[in-house]
This record gives sequence, C-alpha cells and structure tokens, in this order.
Amino acid sequence: MTRNFFDTNVLLYMYDDDEPQKKEKAIDVFERAAEDDLAILSTQVLQEFYVNATRRLARPLSPERAAARVRDFARLPLVRVHEVLILAAIERSRNMSFSFWDALIIEAAVSAGADLLLTEDLQHGQRIEGLTVVDPFVGTEQG
Repeated sequence: MTRNFFDTNVLLYMYDDDEPQKKEKAIDVFERAAEDDLAILSTQVLQEFYVNATRRLARPLSPERAAARVRDFARLPLVRVHEVLILAAIERSRNMSFSFWDALIIEAAVSAGADLLLTEDLQHGQRIEGLTVVDPFVGTEQG
C-alpha cells in the first residue's frame, strides 16, 4: 500500500475552477488516497492551503469555506511541524538546493514514511530517501 503525502498545490487545484482538468485530476488522486487511508498532510500544508485558498485562487474561497476544508483535511494523518523538522529542512535546503519550504515538505513526507510526494513543485520522478516525487498533472493539458 502506497502512502501519499500531498503538497498544498494539489489540494488547491481541487478548488480551482480555472483549471478544470487539473481540478478533476487532483480530486481523483486525493479522494482515492483518502478513501484508502493512504493520504498524509502536514500542518504546513494546512496553513498554506488556508492562506492560498482565501487569497491566491482566481476565485478565492470564503474564509468560512476554507476553514471548513482545513477542518476536513485535519482529520487525515498529519505531520506536525516542529523544531527537529525545521532544522532538518534548513540543512536539506542548504545541501540540496531546495527552497526551505520545499525542503520542509520533503522532511515531513520522509518523516511520515510516505512512498510518494504528490506535488508539481519538484522534479517528477525524483527520488529522495525512498520517497518518489510524483507530479499528478504530468500529461494534463493546461486549462
């Protein structure tokens, strides 16, 4: 059973009406993983989702709707960001040329024992400490 760690961008596409193909794909991969109890998130992802869903989507969610989605997402297994993860992310970002925020996502996924990291922010197919980066939108035509 493949454990899937979801980056914020995949969750945001689930609510992005301006990207219908990516929206459909994001909903499909997330719902399948969640139904099989294989979806993992982090507190960083929850925070980023709320901020970006209420401010950055072309048609932002209301604060109430975004908060309700965060409550729903928080029912999944969560990696809590703490000082050990932050320090490891700093080292990873310095040693492997990842942004700090991407390094923190990687650290959370690795610490959770995830097999796949679903994101469009990193190189599709890249392997990091037993974790495989998967861009679920590879081959999906733009909007």
